[in-house]
Amino acid sequence: MTITTASTAQDELFLRAAIARAAQARDAGNHPFGALLVLDGEQVLEAGNTVVTERDATGHAETNLVRLATSAYDRGALARATLYTSTEPCAMCTGAVYWSGIGRVAYALGEDELLALTGANPENPTMALPCRDVLARGQRAVEVLGPCLREEASAVHAGFWN
Repeated sequence: MTITTASTAQDELFLRAAIARAAQARDAGNHPFGALLVLDGEQVLEAGNTVVTERDATGHAETNLVRLATSAYDRGALARATLYTSTEPCAMCTGAVYWSGIGRVAYALGEDELLALTGANPENPTMALPCRDVLARGQRAVEVLGPCLREEASAVHAGFWN
């Protein structure tokens, strides 16, 4: 089960920070994806994509962040946390978010919008499976916000996938 809300100025601030983290991942030679964790209104963790530099197909920004988050915080804290990400989490990342106990996800660029940007690029075989659909199959509610700031989020991908 998922709940959708409208974005706030604070959401947009953190989404912009996730987009900036995606630009850092790109500058480091990775795919342009970034994520951060906000707990009680404060950014506490961030992670970028490391698929290329770590040679790890699971090195998506969100899974990297979930690994950090579950090492640092208990489930009670994670239930109050929001994972902000530059792009809608894929099915793998959404599963990681669900199992971690994180209570809210906010994303900038939609998975369908990413697919329009990447096309058939073998570096990103996008699954057309919205995170809301994955989370709807779970036994606990995870609030979902997105897409937001689409143009800003797509700019970090400009020229990358062609």
